[in-house]
Amino acid sequence: MAKPGRKRGKKGSSVGKPLRGRQVQNFISSLSDEHRMLVLLKAQLYDGAWEPMLDDLRNRLNGKPYIFKLVNRIEDDIKRIEEMQKFEAKHNINLADYVELP
Repeated sequence: MAKPGRKRGKKGSSVGKPLRGRQVQNFISSLSDEHRMLVLLKAQLYDGAWEPMLDDLRNRLNGKPYIFKLVNRIEDDIKRIEEMQKFEAKHNINLADYVELP
């Protein structure tokens, strides 16, 4: 299992590269512990992809089978994930390469 902030050997990994501008640095430093936990879960449980995690959360809300029980704040987590997913796409980064839990 890869540790956050460590190179995982994936093609296109941005580990070891400088952050892409002040906007990315500001976004990462502004993440709450809840946001950071979601980034880590994405990296460790969902092979670095947001969609399977979102599917799990939405399935849980709809009473359908799901893989992983995250938290009781499902709707809030879905919003956090969608926000971070958009940021990653806009800046072509993987937040798991930069975020560590305190």
